[in-house]
Amino acid sequence: MKRKPTSPGEILSEEFLKPLGLTQKDLADHLHCDYKVINRIVNERASVTPEMAIKFAAAFNTSPDFWLNAQMALDLWILRAQKPKIKPLIKFKRRFKIAVA
Repeated sequence: MKRKPTSPGEILSEEFLKPLGLTQKDLADHLHCDYKVINRIVNERASVTPEMAIKFAAAFNTSPDFWLNAQMALDLWILRAQKPKIKPLIKFKRRFKIAVA
């Protein structure tokens, strides 16, 4: 994947908060959490946790998997971009045998 995945915070802001006319504070109050939690997610300074995924799912009639999958896609993209310098421990030789009838 060459393009950076859309962050859960951007999805939250652009697809849910803005269309519904909600502020981050409104959402925080509704979810009984600190405003800073929502703000950090929206600004990509914090990840969506399983607890927040469940709360978002309940509030927006989505699934927790939707939020966690978006977070995982972003996390993996960031880690892959770092290109860790780890050599494989095991090397497999691919051998293809063609069966002739």
